[in-house]
Amino acid sequence: MLRIGHGFDVHAFADGRRCILGGVDVPADRGLLGHSDADVLVHALMDALLGALREGDIGKLFPDTDPAYEGADSIELLRHVAKLVRERGYAIVDCDCTVAAQAPKLAPYREQMRANMAEAMGVPVDCVGVKATTTEKLGFVGRKEGIAAWAVALLQKND
Repeated sequence: MLRIGHGFDVHAFADGRRCILGGVDVPADRGLLGHSDADVLVHALMDALLGALREGDIGKLFPDTDPAYEGADSIELLRHVAKLVRERGYAIVDCDCTVAAQAPKLAPYREQMRANMAEAMGVPVDCVGVKATTTEKLGFVGRKEGIAAWAVALLQKND
């Protein structure tokens, strides 16, 4: 049996924060605001995996009201989600992600993002896609107010 999940996340820019995307500390004038490290890309991917499991979303699993997750490393949280996938009897077959950011430019960091997320999930790098786009200066992303990310995940039930 196959299952698909879709994830979406958005974080606003904030002064004095790091810009962590796919586990990479991307050089930027401002970082992303959030309870954890605000890694919008990994958050979207975790939501896609949890959606495929029908386990809700990251807010249910890692609530922003819990001080234990303040400043949390999202790659570590992704490891936990991947373990949950395996515990539920599924294998991660494939994932594809898109990041919408007017700035910073993400192309130089794409392969490291893929590698970080693949390693955390225990899958080959070629099972993780990462694309980046701008919004042609439209909307909150185009005004450089924040970054959005979407992800899809395909799981297969183990025999």
